[in-house]
Amino acid sequence: MAAVTKSVDVAVAPAQVWDAVRDWGRVHQRLCPGVLTDCQVEEGARTVTFAGGLVARELIVAVDDETRRLVWSVVGSQLLSHHNGAMQVLDEGPGSRIVWTADILPHDAAERVAGFMDLGCAAMKTTLEG
Repeated sequence: MAAVTKSVDVAVAPAQVWDAVRDWGRVHQRLCPGVLTDCQVEEGARTVTFAGGLVARELIVAVDDETRRLVWSVVGSQLLSHHNGAMQVLDEGPGSRIVWTADILPHDAAERVAGFMDLGCAAMKTTLEG
């Protein structure tokens, strides 16, 4: 299984960042506008649309307010046979660090997933600090 970890520091208080992350049904508006163009919510899941047209259905596994951690799993993907993602908001100096991990199969999808994560991290920084 391939594991990809990305992080981004933002000059915003952790409580404010966590409020945006935990609002998982508006990820396309509050965290990654431009990278994600839409998000449809159903009970316990969301379907996100990427700017390039890729669509992913994500089951929400956990929303942990105490550790400020969101966990989800992509299901029914033609690109991935397994995906488990987690995003955690940590205290970092006067701001926050967002740590995003993804465990994926097949291994050769890691580079493509890492690219999406890089775009997402850049969008989160711009959006949250803007």
